[in-house]
Amino acid sequence: MRALPIAALAAATMMSACATGPQRFPVSATRFHYDPVTQRGTISVEPLAGPTTPSIEYKTYAAAVQSELLRQGFTNPAPGTTAEYIATVGFTRAPQSLPRRRSPISIGLGGGVGGGGWRSGGGVGAGVGFPVGGGGGGEGVVTELSVRIRKGPDAIWEGQAQSLTDVSAPTADAASIAQRLAGALFTGFPGESGRTIEVK
Repeated sequence: MRALPIAALAAATMMSACATGPQRFPVSATRFHYDPVTQRGTISVEPLAGPTTPSIEYKTYAAAVQSELLRQGFTNPAPGTTAEYIATVGFTRAPQSLPRRRSPISIGLGGGVGGGGWRSGGGVGAGVGFPVGGGGGGEGVVTELSVRIRKGPDAIWEGQAQSLTDVSAPTADAASIAQRLAGALFTGFPGESGRTIEVK
């Protein structure tokens, strides 16, 4: 029986190894503050002003923010007392197609095999490399979390965190997304004012 060329063998072997699972995207977070927020105190979490009653989903995001605030040294006010700080929380969700996934593997026409992340794919060897496998973009959702901290009438800190989520991912539920966004938003709190960071 005639042996297959090296490139064909590599393609047959590696095609099954191409990633087909959910894509993961980093969280982009931007913070602004007018005060270094060196003092901590009691804080309450409230929704942005609006005509409707906060939804169950809102409460999920509010709980994630409250958890991060407590981790940063703030405390809950005692029943019947007024908090020193108020954190207002809002979020938005919108469907968005995922970017097309590129294969992590490519085959060179000269028989070389290359590797790399899902953004890469150059072949090694003679000739032109081309990706093996890969797939369409798929369905995603962009979620943005916004938080503003006030002391009295004055806002002293605010931030927004945004990320794209593959809806087929096991962590596409509201609680997981809320925790990721809140965790990124409060990374290195209060953060460098005006700078956008990426948290994987």
